[in-house]
Amino acid sequence: MSAKRVALAFLLAALARPSALGGQAVRPSQRGTVMQMIATTAVTVVYNRPSARGRRLFGGIVPYGRVWNPGADEATTVTFSKGIRISGQPLAAGKYSLWMIPAARDSWTVIFSKAADVFHIPYPKGQDALRVQLEPERGGFMETLAFYFPIVGPDSGVLNFHWGETILPIPIALNR
Repeated sequence: MSAKRVALAFLLAALARPSALGGQAVRPSQRGTVMQMIATTAVTVVYNRPSARGRRLFGGIVPYGRVWNPGADEATTVTFSKGIRISGQPLAAGKYSLWMIPAARDSWTVIFSKAADVFHIPYPKGQDALRVQLEPERGGFMETLAFYFPIVGPDSGVLNFHWGETILPIPIALNR
């Protein structure tokens, strides 16, 4: 084997090892980020993406009626570069952790917490910036939890939370 091939083999072996990633193993819930401009307002969601892996999600690993962070490891965060409205309610510019209270038959509670840089458990009581009630929808199966913007207009948009067959649209409007 030539010296170049030996060097290439060592390089590829080093990159394939966890030590090449700073000694850390790859997490089962990969980090995700989605950013969307709505006019001149940036909306950024940072989260870790758990997978369903055949488990019953809502009413199963995520109990109904309890506060839950939609993600894994560090709490999911949402940052707004300017003040906006969520389902008609004002929310100041800033970074928030995102929490939900799923319900079996009723609307879900979505909570924006001022305690932004926290772990996904426990819920930081007393730090709520806003709570809104939103209606979940059924959709196609999504194996890995996702946030995305299916609708963006000149002064509003919709941020979808989607996991399993559950979609929770979060309406965002710019302040006027």
